[in-house]
Amino acid sequence: MADNKSERSVYNFLSIAMKAGKVKSGEFSCEAAVKDSTAKLVIIATDASDNTKKLFADKSTYRNIPYVIFGTKDNLGHAIGKKERSSVAVIDEGLAKALSDKISNLKNIQEESV
Repeated sequence: MADNKSERSVYNFLSIAMKAGKVKSGEFSCEAAVKDSTAKLVIIATDASDNTKKLFADKSTYRNIPYVIFGTKDNLGHAIGKKERSSVAVIDEGLAKALSDKISNLKNIQEESV
């Protein structure tokens, strides 16, 4: 699934959020969570189409909802027990913050190793 331990911890945390019922996935559900501002963090897959990336980036930015481009569609889907997912929305403030911090730390580590 994931390449390294830090990346796996992000997916594991996303899995926990899903089991807690705090994740919306699939384009329709994720977009609805953004539109009604229940989304607290949107994760967009790196291999999502450019249109999907733009759609969620624009809608999230407009509503001041943080978003990150992280992981693959396959890995995001696997983490939440579903098929491929181009986007997921975390709807719990605390879980969203923790997940965002984990992803930021991972990206910082990756940048330092380059």
